Amino acid sequence: MLILAVDTSGKTASVALAEDHTLLGLRMVYTARAHSQILLPMVKTLLADTNRSIGDVDVFAAANGPGSYTGLRIGVAAMQAMAFAQKKQCAGISTLEGLAWNLCGTKGILCAAMSARQNLLYAAFFQSDGVTVSRITEDTLISAEDCAAQIAAYDAPVAIVGDGISLLGALVPQAAPAPMHLALQSAAGICMASLHSAPVAPAELSVRYLQEVKIG
Repeated sequence: MLILAVDTSGKTASVALAEDHTLLGLRMVYTARAHSQILLPMVKTLLADTNRSIGDVDVFAAANGPGSYTGLRIGVAAMQAMAFAQKKQCAGISTLEGLAWNLCGTKGILCAAMSARQNLLYAAFFQSDGVTVSRITEDTLISAEDCAAQIAAYDAPVAIVGDGISLLGALVPQAAPAPMHLALQSAAGICMASLHSAPVAPAELSVRYLQEVKIG
């Protein structure tokens, strides 16, 4: 199964292509440019570099939240459009679950945490056996202090992945932050999670914000 995945939930824009359990290619850029400007060129280049075509893709996967409102819509809409055109299926993956899969080789408890606003985090806890990741808690919007309290309550080493470490680092000095190349959202994590997720029709792919969108 060939999976094309994107993650446009934050400041990084990334595209990955995986065939079964082999990562064929990954492009990731930490950028101030709009994801709408760079996403499709990244997809086109990645497919060309891996000698694949859009018609070869079986599943079009996207991080579907939480994260940047605009970024999420861009990624989800792009994958929907491609899937509709190719009459293929989609996968919507929690951004936090994709982050947790970045550390699937780390055994133990994982805390995926992303900065939201002010002192708030998007966070969820996962368990890794060193090969696969399973969910412990649902995605939630939580204060940094409450998230730190949950980490401490496990009374076991907890690895933190995501830019939420900037808020949690001082509160949980004993927690292990993810290394630089695995710390932020990556379409590779979305690919890995998609292998363990049931695909859906393009029309069923939707965005999950976790908080109300304020208009005006």
